Amino acid sequence: MNSAVYPGSFDPVTYGHIDIIKRAASIYDRLTVSVLNNNTKSPLFSTDERVKMLKDICRGLDNVKVDSFSGLLVDYVKNNDFNVVVRGLRAITDFEYELQMAQTNRKLYPGADTVFLTTSLEYAYLSSTTVKEVAYFGGDISQFVPEEIAKLIYDKFR
Repeated sequence: MNSAVYPGSFDPVTYGHIDIIKRAASIYDRLTVSVLNNNTKSPLFSTDERVKMLKDICRGLDNVKVDSFSGLLVDYVKNNDFNVVVRGLRAITDFEYELQMAQTNRKLYPGADTVFLTTSLEYAYLSSTTVKEVAYFGGDISQFVPEEIAKLIYDKFR
């Protein structure tokens, strides 16, 4: 069975993330979307909130599970028997960073490969950081995130 993990901060989940999730779910028998609990960052949403958001978004995708992890991705991959790490790419700058991470992960754990999916063109500009910045200044984020996510973001900034 092909099992893949799509790790990320998902703070918040955007239409770009959802695009990658749906496409990866159609490729792999089992996909786990996993929220990184990174203590060095100050996310807008807690790990539990991001997991809940993703579970709501992934409802109806029968082969998708949502989880969270902390520590090294390679340890999480090894401990959960994933064959593939899925990463989304928007631009060449993403590729440079992601390639470096993929090579490091491969060196640390040769048992899993990284597969890159390019984001659909309509989401190539989109990042969670941009969504948060637009929302912070009261801008319309409805074209960036689902309505239920937009509400949660606006509530955080009130």
